[in-house]
Amino acid sequence: MAVATQPSLVAQLQNFGQLSNGQKIGLIIAAAAIIALFSGAFFWYQTPSYQILYTSLSEKDGGAVINALQQMNVPFKAEGTSAIKVPLDKVYEVRLKLAAQGIPKGGASFDLLDNQKLGVSQFVEQVNYQRALEGELVRTIEAVSAVQGARVHLAIPRPSVFLRDQQKPSASVFLNLGGGKHLDPTQVSGIVHLVSSSVADLSPQNITVVDQNGNLLIAPDVRGNKAGLDPTQLEYLHQLEGSYIARIESIIAPIVGAGNVHAQVTADLDFAQTEQTAETFKPNPTPQEASIRSQQISDAAGGAGGTAAGVPGALSNQPPGAASAPITAPPAAVGGAAAPVTTATPAAATGARESTVNFELDKTVKRTRLPVGAVKRLSAAVVVNYKKKTAADGKVSLTPLTQAELLQINNLVKESMGFSQPRGDSLNVVNAAFNLPPPEKIEEIAFWEKPRFESWSLAALKFIGIALVLWLLVSRLLMPILRQLAIPPAPPEPPIEDSHISPEPSRENVIYKDNLQAVRQIARQDPKVVATVVKEWVGSE
Repeated sequence: MAVATQPSLVAQLQNFGQLSNGQKIGLIIAAAAIIALFSGAFFWYQTPSYQILYTSLSEKDGGAVINALQQMNVPFKAEGTSAIKVPLDKVYEVRLKLAAQGIPKGGASFDLLDNQKLGVSQFVEQVNYQRALEGELVRTIEAVSAVQGARVHLAIPRPSVFLRDQQKPSASVFLNLGGGKHLDPTQVSGIVHLVSSSVADLSPQNITVVDQNGNLLIAPDVRGNKAGLDPTQLEYLHQLEGSYIARIESIIAPIVGAGNVHAQVTADLDFAQTEQTAETFKPNPTPQEASIRSQQISDAAGGAGGTAAGVPGALSNQPPGAASAPITAPPAAVGGAAAPVTTATPAAATGARESTVNFELDKTVKRTRLPVGAVKRLSAAVVVNYKKKTAADGKVSLTPLTQAELLQINNLVKESMGFSQPRGDSLNVVNAAFNLPPPEKIEEIAFWEKPRFESWSLAALKFIGIALVLWLLVSRLLMPILRQLAIPPAPPEPPIEDSHISPEPSRENVIYKDNLQAVRQIARQDPKVVATVVKEWVGSE
């Protein structure tokens, strides 16, 4: 027995002209509702999901973030400065770009104290005050041109009425120096004293300053240098040793290959500050080369003509003979003044003359300041890996270096490090096979832990939810309504011709009309039953 199928909605809509005006209006409204429903679901699916980018920003930082988002053409939603939202798939990208620009600056300020609520405990007030003080110090430190970002942590102990229980506050300052910039000791001392002056009873010795690389940036004058140690000396020592290591590895690496040579250098430096003063005297020069310091000449005059003396006769009237001693100065003793030279003229009738000459001493005063950080001794150790040879079958074998190759490497290392035997330098070159650990495997992040998977999963769930809701609305609500509205009205019943028209219908006619009306109602509600009955009638005939 065949079962009649319900006509499709398309087949029913082909009889659109036979529908009543109310059915036509209902179908149009239902179709418009379906179109609006699908359009709204499509646009809602296309709307990106927003996630919080930053919260609790200051007005200055909030304005800087919004300005940067507008310049990057990134859509955002701002709920004042309490929360700024951006699309979910751009959260991490935007944060990295803003961090590269140094936005937001962060840090609290004394604005926190403007919004104190009534009934706040003393502990909360103290915490807010400390946060505000740290934020103000951060803003002040970031005003330095070389500082890109900063953070300040204050450790302020609770006051005590007992002197033995009182503790001094301390502070830690973290500096992010951008663009390869650095701070000189004067600037570091300025930051340290700035922080110490902003907190009561905070001593500069209780402040630690560290940069983004973990280097301690404390000037020697701040610590007082009580132990005689200078961090700059250790830094210079490490730089010098690193320079020697780089020289050795750079000259040996092209021979044995990169990664096949390792070197370590220990330098013994002299940081003592020494000054020497020397005073030397040269031997006395000749009178012609010496400089005269002083000269004294004395003359003794006699009588006007003089009286004759001696034995009368011709012998007494003879002129005097030549001088018996030369006019030369005897050499002076070393370390003393030059001996004076005295010249005496023979007695004459007019008087006598004496001359005394003092010469200068050759003296040299030398003051020498020895250099600080001079190299006293160098010790170097170099390890060279075996040579690698690849066979035809692809196997790699290791062979030691020859003595000639080791001697060549030894000579190159000596030349590169400035080896000095009188200074006591030592060098040890060893050829050994390297026992390198296996390369570390990079742990890949599971795909469900990646941010992109999170955005994809949310989009898929969103799409599935929209599709399920639309299917339920259309299949369970709108389609039955459309099917009901698309059923054309029943044709009008033809008038029943009866030659014997009785003024009052008989009981049989009334029952017939009731049965006919019930059958029509059943045919409208369940046409399958009527079709089955008709088929049975036709089959029986």
